[in-house]
Amino acid sequence: MLALGLAGLGAGESRAETAVRLKDVAHIQMGEELQLTGMGLIIGLEGTGDGRQASFTTRMLTNMMQRMNLAVDPGQIRIRNVAAVSVTANLSPFARKGNHLDVQVASLGDASSLQGGTLLRTTLAGPEGKTYVSAQGPVSIGGFNLGGAGAGSVRKNHSVVGNVPNGGVVIDEPQRLERVGQEISLTLNDPDWTTASRAAWAIDEFFGEAGLAVASDPSTISVTVPSQFSSPQDFAGFLAELEKVTVIPDLPARVVVNEKTGTVIVGDHVSVAAVALSHGSLKLKIPGDTGQAADPLGGQQIQVEEEPDHLHPILNSFDVGPMPTVRDLVRNLNALGVTPRELIAILQALKTAGALRAELIIQ
Repeated sequence: MLALGLAGLGAGESRAETAVRLKDVAHIQMGEELQLTGMGLIIGLEGTGDGRQASFTTRMLTNMMQRMNLAVDPGQIRIRNVAAVSVTANLSPFARKGNHLDVQVASLGDASSLQGGTLLRTTLAGPEGKTYVSAQGPVSIGGFNLGGAGAGSVRKNHSVVGNVPNGGVVIDEPQRLERVGQEISLTLNDPDWTTASRAAWAIDEFFGEAGLAVASDPSTISVTVPSQFSSPQDFAGFLAELEKVTVIPDLPARVVVNEKTGTVIVGDHVSVAAVALSHGSLKLKIPGDTGQAADPLGGQQIQVEEEPDHLHPILNSFDVGPMPTVRDLVRNLNALGVTPRELIAILQALKTAGALRAELIIQ
């Protein structure tokens, strides 16, 4: 993992920043995506459904049968082939009646697997309680769960969550924002003043008209529709052209650490101040002066000492000079066989000491 991360860092430092399409870093603000939820029943399971402890599944099944004019005794129902699930989906503001979309299901009770089941018709509602989607169909879990409990079972992926591909049908359309006058708004996916300013400049340059786009805040760019695209017939063409504008996004210095998996992702512009570091039997000194021997890969030489018996105290004073990058640190630690989890501990300590010049995100 460290070797792969190191290769990515080296490649990122050697190539120029790449311009990307505006459609890949921003979206046109003409409505909000809705998160829909509902509760339903999956039937047809092979004895892997909810047990008697999941009493709400029995009540849901009883209510469904009563709506179909079937009188049943809840105490006589055995539900090992039925599972209660939460059903969710995301609805685009541009969805139309009759459009199909994927829905996700997740077990609410103690079912052991949803493999082979079929979702009964379930309605999905938005935050305000209005129903937008009706969903049903066979469930795909992308894995399997075979055998009984213990060593005799074989399991692949998480078998109590799944998808119903194209199982949702839009029955009511979400509200969309209408264009007011000759102005539209672009919203950046990752708010940033530098990226917003660059995007506004790139739009003006693309259409050859100064003052066409204005970055009003780190996430919003207001764009005036040019006169040649003012008619309703040409508006879609303007949006298509707008999406083609390229911009170089500016990313903050950021290090993302996942302690559960031991994954470390180091972004661009990340640097480390001059420090001395002791970790276990390992001692590193990152120089702050320019008098060190040049590294063959372009970085400064980092001094490494290994003490098998005891730790040396961390040195207190260094000359302030060019800041070595995390690439330099990771390369040298990688050469010494430092594990990903040890690297995570080192990065956390560097952040606490104020030597890691980046935002540290721990997941």
